[in-house]
Amino acid sequence: MFSYLRERFTSHLRERSRRRARLVSKDGRCNIEFGNVEKSRFVFLIDIWTTILDLRWRYKMTIFISAFLGSWFLFGLLWYVVAYIHKDLPEFNPSINHTPCVENINGLTSAFLFSLETQVTIGYGFRCVTEQCATAIFLLIFQSILGVIINSFMCGAILAKISRSKNRAKTITFSKNAVISKRGGKLCLLIRVANLRKSLLIGSHIYGKLLKTTITPEGETIILDQVNIEFVVDAGNENLFFISPLTIYHIIDKNSPFFHMAAETLLQQDFELVVFLDGTVEATSATCQVRTSYIPEEVLWGYRFAPIVSKTKEGKYRVDFQNFSKTVAVETPHCAFCLYNEKEAKAKEKKGYDNPGFVLSEVNETSDTKM
Repeated sequence: MFSYLRERFTSHLRERSRRRARLVSKDGRCNIEFGNVEKSRFVFLIDIWTTILDLRWRYKMTIFISAFLGSWFLFGLLWYVVAYIHKDLPEFNPSINHTPCVENINGLTSAFLFSLETQVTIGYGFRCVTEQCATAIFLLIFQSILGVIINSFMCGAILAKISRSKNRAKTITFSKNAVISKRGGKLCLLIRVANLRKSLLIGSHIYGKLLKTTITPEGETIILDQVNIEFVVDAGNENLFFISPLTIYHIIDKNSPFFHMAAETLLQQDFELVVFLDGTVEATSATCQVRTSYIPEEVLWGYRFAPIVSKTKEGKYRVDFQNFSKTVAVETPHCAFCLYNEKEAKAKEKKGYDNPGFVLSEVNETSDTKM
């Protein structure tokens, strides 16, 4: 009993680790890391805009808050230095006729408040720059220009982060499993995809990559070797009319990498099928790519998808997403090779074939009965 439980637990851990070993997750994130990069990380500062956009929200907001607080405090120190050099602070006991560079700066705190009011253009009117100090005027102009640049950059980065087409991909969903069954008399691998918004993806194009480890005739082992997988619908694989869920399929013929797989050996295979959907967002005209992947455990042999679109009595078309990933068992050949051999055998039965080596020999019949 103990050995049986240990074996089941070991197989469960093995299956779990295998499920995790995938390049692309179900939601499209890539599971890859770069090591021993020769170039310094400072090269990412050259493309600072893309670097900021790729940051997570918590890091972006930290930079956003730090940029404003840092600039306010830095210019607060500069305003304090100007007041200190010009001897405007109360500790220098200025005379009654003394005109300060900035009115009502009494210390570092008031200098910080004046920097904040200047950069965000609050201007309470209690503190203001006078015409007695050219340095203060120059510092005021410089801070105003720099403040506009920081505001434009940070607000633009946040707006671009919110409006990225990557978020549009969240409303494109693929079926949990892929299925293999007959379609149009051919053995096909089928996947269902749906657009959860009523706005279309213009110029949609769908394709796939089969990732597996291969060994070349020269003995070289190639990890993540990519093989093109063509997916089509009845109208082709480009410019899809993506207003309702579509069932895309890949024909398993002699040129398909799935041709030599069978229902019994499918789970023993080591591959990952990555499916891509490219399109242009109708609202923003930005390009969008949606990704998902399927491993052998997520490919069901001998199933098809349940119907999802129906027509109501009022003449409207209704999509029931409860059946989106639901599958139904159907009679399916256990391999593509057997299906095509069966078709060839049936085609030969309908035809007649002459045997050139067959010779008809005549036999003379003799009768032993005498009258």
